[in-house]
Amino acid sequence: MSSPSRRVRVACLVVALLSCADHAVAQNLSRAETLLKKMTLDEKIGQLVQRAGGRSKTLNSKLGDDAEMDRVRAGQVGSYLHVAGAAPLAKLQKVAIEESRLGIPLLFATDVLHGYRTIFPVPLALAATWAPESAERAARVGAEEATSAGLHWTFAPVIDIARDPRWGRVVEGAGEDPYLAARMAVAQVNGFQGGNTLRPGAMMATAKHFGAYGAAIGGRDYNTADISERTLQEVYLPPFYAAARAGAGSFMVAFNDIAGVPTTSNRDLLRGVLRERWGWQGLLVSDWGAIPGLLNHGVAADRAAAANLALDASVDMDMTGGVFAEDLKATVARDPARLKQLDEAVFRILRVKEQLGLFDKPMQYHDTEREARELSNPEHRAAARAIARQSMVLLKNEGKLLPLNPDKLRSIAVIGALATDGLSALGSWRAQGKAEEVTTMLQGITAAVPTSLKVLTAPGADPRTADLTGIPAAVKLAKSADVTVLVIGEHFDLSGEGRSRSDLALPASQFELARSVLATGKPVVVVLANGRPLALPWLAQNAATILETWMLGVEGGNALADILFGRYSPAGRLPVAFPRATGAVPFNYAVNATGRPADPDLTKDTVRYHDLPITPQFAFGHGLSYSEFSYSDLTQSTKSVGPGERIDISITVENSGDMASDEVVQLYVRDPVASVARPVLELRGFKRIDLAVGARKRVTFSLTPEQFAFWSPRGQWLIEAGRIDFWIGASSADLRANGAFEITKTHTGTAPAAALPTRVIVATN
Repeated sequence: MSSPSRRVRVACLVVALLSCADHAVAQNLSRAETLLKKMTLDEKIGQLVQRAGGRSKTLNSKLGDDAEMDRVRAGQVGSYLHVAGAAPLAKLQKVAIEESRLGIPLLFATDVLHGYRTIFPVPLALAATWAPESAERAARVGAEEATSAGLHWTFAPVIDIARDPRWGRVVEGAGEDPYLAARMAVAQVNGFQGGNTLRPGAMMATAKHFGAYGAAIGGRDYNTADISERTLQEVYLPPFYAAARAGAGSFMVAFNDIAGVPTTSNRDLLRGVLRERWGWQGLLVSDWGAIPGLLNHGVAADRAAAANLALDASVDMDMTGGVFAEDLKATVARDPARLKQLDEAVFRILRVKEQLGLFDKPMQYHDTEREARELSNPEHRAAARAIARQSMVLLKNEGKLLPLNPDKLRSIAVIGALATDGLSALGSWRAQGKAEEVTTMLQGITAAVPTSLKVLTAPGADPRTADLTGIPAAVKLAKSADVTVLVIGEHFDLSGEGRSRSDLALPASQFELARSVLATGKPVVVVLANGRPLALPWLAQNAATILETWMLGVEGGNALADILFGRYSPAGRLPVAFPRATGAVPFNYAVNATGRPADPDLTKDTVRYHDLPITPQFAFGHGLSYSEFSYSDLTQSTKSVGPGERIDISITVENSGDMASDEVVQLYVRDPVASVARPVLELRGFKRIDLAVGARKRVTFSLTPEQFAFWSPRGQWLIEAGRIDFWIGASSADLRANGAFEITKTHTGTAPAAALPTRVIVATN
């Protein structure tokens, strides 16, 4: 035990250290303020300018331009995107800090959505893990690699809610549910930034695309979102609120308009909600060319007016639009009141640069030896393989064809052009991922089986073309093999930005390939590789086994082999439902009951279709396993809960099957009687747990009344007294146990319910 005098000395040292830290913070802030006072109007505007150093496929292509270097020397650029590499960016940074008048460092940015060099599964697949810790790990690896290559800033995570899979960018986000998306948002912000605050050497995260980008009418990218204020507040904004609370250093504004107001100029949303109501004061950047896009929207008569609207809305940086660079000066001259807003924007940018350590150690991101180590780190590929395994969803497994036993097979046919397509495995926004570094599905399967097992292969048909001439050879191969792994789906370029589709069916060549191979009557494992939910009614009826693999990244082939041959039991869950037909979208599970709830009885007039069931083909949260699980002993800590109190809901989950596996335990709730109609189900908790054969775990969900708030007609969060129903199960369509409790008092809340995390405790029985 330490002496009193030692404890006093320690206490004094702690006080001194805290004082030093406070002094350092004060110095950091005063440096930004001091710089601001020294800057000319042109230099201030320069900080708001982000230029492209190339395009996503031609990084750094503009950096050797003498005119570009002169812009940097003149302080006319604050940031570059589509750049990379410790050495080339070190050269550019030195020009900024050594040859410009004030020596202000540049911010270097690119899209690191699901990896930098080591590419992980696409974000929709990361969400399918239902394991935020895995999404955080993927983001951390991406940040470690990207910061070693000179980058400070990523335009991720994408946390747009997507309930219409015709929208191509569904592949970039976390699916249809705001609670799941909020948990993934927090995990990725923490992963990129290394915690909830920016710090020297970190990678700044960007929550995007703020607004209601995923609500585009018809699923057509960039289109209008015509939604209610309640839907905006309860569905589309909660992941962004969670990201703001997690300390995301940056937000990106959505391209589209909400009810006629472009988000880039939406003062009420950006300045009013984000900055004033939520208290977030980070760097707000436009999307690519979105500020001049205000002219196309029809809300600005000229570029100067567009600059005025964006700055007034609180947009700090113009991504490649050139409007702030060329037209903001005239705006300030016409309205001197804008100078204060300009200073605020410049200060926020300088503060980010300070937080990242760029004033003190601008070259810390440019260690070429570290870059070489990080970009060839075997631990990163091991993480990519583990997370790829977690992300696969077993949609159907009639007859338990999976897992395959390679010791009992003489031959296996691997059919499909996507089985050897390394580029599609990388998905969209692949940063510095290289197709030649991908372990393809064919390679992974071949490496996993004994040499005595013959692996046959044929492309069959390419998803990009209508050419069917390769199908007969594929059918012949399938007939000769003991089992066929049929890989079908989308080429990567069918999903992503600007890749909206009017038809969610398989590409015609892929459907014909599937129809022909399944007609052989031989055992067939259908492996889907795609970036969005597809409408698969024929396949769902005729294929016994369907495994959704999305786009798995560099270790996809090895991960697939782990699943196919039973080295790992699939446990991914759908983060978005699969519809029965394109005409059934947009679709989501969290719908209002309406005055005539859906009824399969066609003699009744209810909110359903006449020509197909109202249920999805595969429900939100659905996913099978090689094992079986039982749910029992549901308990709750109280029958009523009031403001400031908690209710704990517990259940025991047992692996009653014959293989170790993960299970995703899901909690759904409903407010059955409220002053406004509430959804029939809402996700309010989940936990992915691992269970050995015969093992049991006790999962407890701890909730507060604030997690049942809704946006009232008075424009505030309201928690109403009354009954709350709850269910625990394996998916939104597989609910195993249920109960209810009472909220005792009506009161107001301060935050979106879906943004608030449920406390989950897991104990081994």
